[in-house]
Amino acid sequence: MRRNSFLILTFLAGTALFSVSEIGVSAQVPNAKKALKQLAKAQAEAKKAEDAKKAQADAKKAEEAKRTTAAKKKSDSDDELAPLKPALIGGKKDTTAVAKFIDDQIAAKLAAEKMTASPTCTDEEFLRRTYVDISGVIPTAEQAKAFLADKTPGKRAKLIDDLLASPNFGQHQADIWMGLLVQRTSDSRRVDFGSLRTWLAEEFNANKSWDVIATDIVTATGEQEKNPAVGFYLSNNTVDKMTDELCKSFLGVQLQCAQCHDHKFNDWKQTEYWAMAQFFMKVQVAGLGKDAKPTVDEKPVVRRNKMNALPESAKMVEPKFLQGPSPSIGLKDPARPTLAKWMTGPTNPFFARAMVNRVWGELFGRGIVNPVDDMVGQNLPSHPEMLTGLAADFAANAFDVKHLVRSVCNSSAYQRSSKSTAGNEKAGPQLYATMAVKVLSPEQLFDSLAVVTKFDAKAGGPAARDKMVKGFAPAARDRFVNFFLAGAEMVSLTEYEAGIPQALKLMNSRQTAGGNPQAVRAVVGSSRGAEAIEKIYLATLSRFPTDAEKARLGEYVSKASLSQDGLADVLWAVLNSSEFTLNR
Repeated sequence: MRRNSFLILTFLAGTALFSVSEIGVSAQVPNAKKALKQLAKAQAEAKKAEDAKKAQADAKKAEEAKRTTAAKKKSDSDDELAPLKPALIGGKKDTTAVAKFIDDQIAAKLAAEKMTASPTCTDEEFLRRTYVDISGVIPTAEQAKAFLADKTPGKRAKLIDDLLASPNFGQHQADIWMGLLVQRTSDSRRVDFGSLRTWLAEEFNANKSWDVIATDIVTATGEQEKNPAVGFYLSNNTVDKMTDELCKSFLGVQLQCAQCHDHKFNDWKQTEYWAMAQFFMKVQVAGLGKDAKPTVDEKPVVRRNKMNALPESAKMVEPKFLQGPSPSIGLKDPARPTLAKWMTGPTNPFFARAMVNRVWGELFGRGIVNPVDDMVGQNLPSHPEMLTGLAADFAANAFDVKHLVRSVCNSSAYQRSSKSTAGNEKAGPQLYATMAVKVLSPEQLFDSLAVVTKFDAKAGGPAARDKMVKGFAPAARDRFVNFFLAGAEMVSLTEYEAGIPQALKLMNSRQTAGGNPQAVRAVVGSSRGAEAIEKIYLATLSRFPTDAEKARLGEYVSKASLSQDGLADVLWAVLNSSEFTLNR
């Protein structure tokens, strides 16, 4: 009995690495208990000393590895941040050469990792993918049917060209850049940014070079009604916000972490942050109040108030380009033109790389450097030579955005299937062995629903006063987008982040055809049976239904009391399916 008690004691003590029988414990409980405690204590101390010695050795080893890795990463990072040398890939705007360059770079990495690439996607997948990625909306049933029936060899390249020439290209780019440049805050709640969206769409559709667009935004001055580009400053009306958003959007750098202290993970210093911020110290934003004219100006002396106060961390230092020289600027001279000239220069180490990486991220679901707006320090590119080569070609081609998009979309890498195959099931997304499955953005989802159901995207009328937000009430599209953003500034390209409220809205909205006979008629017209189901699939999923889908859904519709009700159910189900809300 006593021996069993000691066994239990040993088990409960947890520190003794032996059993009672191994030390020949006698039946006298007090002596055995004392011996057990002393031996357990001695072994615990010995183990503690051994652990400390091992921890010290591991720490030394980890520090040496850290220094080695840091040295390599710094070397790689320094190379990436070297001045860019503009150079054409092939000839001037040589789409074929650039596409081949992309494929060669990705194929080399796949070979090094002993991974295989998935095959080329089907015409149905390519059609819907390019429409959503380039124009921001799915094709109509008629467009889908015409493309799938086309047997000409170069139809994919032609579709890319047609989409780039469509007004929807500029609208989609405007959606992307409005999300980056404009943050709705309490200060700007009364400002209508619609003119900025229109201006951006027009600039992208006219294929205005990216350096010119960026310069016009950075140097924007005057009244909003005369110069919509000032909207950037109306949204980011303090020096720190201007600095943060410019560095993130145009340079691909998260510099805001150095506002209050030196960056803990990158090499950014607090003085570097405020040296960049000096370029905005003369910017004066006015007219954000009720019934005022929003205006941006650059003055030698700026009056500070609660709307544009400097944070406590502010430092008065000489203006200096990020990791570059300090320019000479007169006290009364505007500083932003000098900043814009440096920023958009063809040799700038950040500018071309940042735009190439962002466009790549929009098309592939992740950047060559990912996240796309954190391009330095320990966040290295998956394909450094490809990033530098594409940036050099982008700069050499006068920052032609359409040429960049056209080249990437014509690559085999972009036209790859999203389904894994034998040999690449475990391939990481950074290898691009398959195309990522992307989630439709709130804007893409709304516009695609509008195309299917013939919903008036401008429903709700122009912006008007709203007592709830004491500002401008957005139209139906903006309300939908804000609801699906659910307070977030941006949405993930590859993670479905919509929750139950968003799912319920889709299921119960008249826009998704639930109880909306007009929407059903807009899709199927006077068609019935298999033909009607085919039209639903072409209008929503840009493909024909399979034989199994046709048979099963046909049987369901035939059992409905009214054929129109059965077709309405089918349309509702497809619009609420994952296949509709995802871009494969």
